Amino acid sequence: MKITKAIIPAAGFGTRVLPATKNMPKEMFPIVDKPTIQYIVEEAVASGITDILIITNRGKTLMADHFDYSPELEQALLKAGKDDLYQQIHDIANIADITFIRQKEMKGLGHAIYKAKSFVGNEPFAVLFGDGVIDCDNTPAIKQLIDVYGEYGKGVLGVKKVPESEIHKYGSLKVEPLHDNVFKCTDMVEKPQRPEDVLSLYSITDRVVLPPEIFDILEHTKPGAGNEIQLTDAMKVIAQRDGMTAVEIDGNRFDIGNKFGILEANIEVGLKHPETKEQLRAYIKELAKKL
Repeated sequence: MKITKAIIPAAGFGTRVLPATKNMPKEMFPIVDKPTIQYIVEEAVASGITDILIITNRGKTLMADHFDYSPELEQALLKAGKDDLYQQIHDIANIADITFIRQKEMKGLGHAIYKAKSFVGNEPFAVLFGDGVIDCDNTPAIKQLIDVYGEYGKGVLGVKKVPESEIHKYGSLKVEPLHDNVFKCTDMVEKPQRPEDVLSLYSITDRVVLPPEIFDILEHTKPGAGNEIQLTDAMKVIAQRDGMTAVEIDGNRFDIGNKFGILEANIEVGLKHPETKEQLRAYIKELAKKL
C-alpha cells in the first residue's frame, strides 16, 4: 500500500533551548534561510507524502502562518521585481495539504499520535518528529523507511547506534540483521537504567512508519515514563506481537531541540548552501587559526 499521509508531532515546550522557545516554537528556528519545520515537510513531500498533519499546542500559530499565503509580502516582492523570491515564498503554501490540530493536554507523544486517528484512517502512515532534521545526500530519510515498509509490510523504525555510555538516555531495541542496513525488531525498552536491560545499542531516531493498528493499542496504553502515554510502549506491543523492521538511516541527523544541534545544523547546511558555502568555509578556516 502506498503511504501518502504523515504526522509531525510538534507540541513540545522546547525546554532544552529556553529562553529562545518562550515565545517561538523550536520548529521555527531557522537553519540558514528556512525554518526547521519546512525541512521536515519538504522531506515528507520528496518521499511521496501528500497529506500532512502537524500537531501543535498553544503559542505555535507561527507554523500555520508560515505555510499560508502572505499577500502583502508577495505583492511587495512582485513590485520590487523579485520574481524568483516571490515564487519561492508563494510555493510554500502549496507544498502539500497541511492540517493543524492542537494537543490541548500534554500527555505524551503517544497521546499526540492518537489524536491523528481520524486523519489517518485505516492505512499505514509516516511519523516525522518535529525536532529532528535529517540531511541525506540521496534518498530522504522517511523514504528509506517507506521503501522497507513496501518490502516487508511491517512497521518500520528509523534507528541509529548510540554510544554505550549514552544508551540509558534513549530506547534500546532488540534487533537481528536482515540485509544491508535493515534489521528485524522484536522488542524494545525505554531508557534502560541497568546494563542487563540493554537490548542493543540501536535506538529510534525521529522517523517511523506505523500500521493503523497502533491506534487501538494507544487507546489502551496506560501512562508510562514521566506519567505520559509513550509511543514506545505501544510500538513495543507491535514489535513483540507482529515484529517490526528497523532501518539504520543513511543521513546526518540534527537535534533541533538541543543547543549544539542547532549550531551543527546551521554550520553543516550552511556549508552546502550555494549562497553561504564559500563565505562560511573561509570564515571557519580563519576562525580555526584562533582556536
